[in-house]
Amino acid sequence: MGQGLAIHGFRETEKSRWSEASRAILQRVQAAAFGPGQTLLSSVHVLDLEARGYIKPHVDSVKFCGATIAGLSLLSPSVMRLVHTQEPGEWLELLYLQPGSPHPSRNVGGLEPGSPVFFCRGSARYDFSHEILRDEESFFGERRIPRGRRISVICRSLPEGMGPGESGQSPPAC
Repeated sequence: MGQGLAIHGFRETEKSRWSEASRAILQRVQAAAFGPGQTLLSSVHVLDLEARGYIKPHVDSVKFCGATIAGLSLLSPSVMRLVHTQEPGEWLELLYLQPGSPHPSRNVGGLEPGSPVFFCRGSARYDFSHEILRDEESFFGERRIPRGRRISVICRSLPEGMGPGESGQSPPAC
């Protein structure tokens, strides 16, 4: 497993070919997250984070990804913390569960408990740092959320001003 600047204990790849069933799921995520004028990167980013791996706080790069990312957080519940870069007192924690997981709260803003889908766009991408907490720090409020291996399947829009196929390289994790 690799060690990146922001990500520790991971493997990653770009994937452009999917089974028919997987493609149908990705199309549903894309239809919900991306506007009609947004062009998507042709390949989908797959990030495999080992059980002891984590993602340090970082702000996404505008060079590699556009204003929106959307995907699926699979295999394990996880907690993502977002902290405003100019107002560190402004922060938010998001809980990603797997279908059938016990839910720590009865009300999650009307979202279905167990949803592994995530969208991140605009200000949330560029004005907030975000991180996936280490297993030993993985709490949602007061409740401990044990974390295991996590696979994220991430669809991304093209950076502003870049046309399809202009990037001569596969972008790293944003």
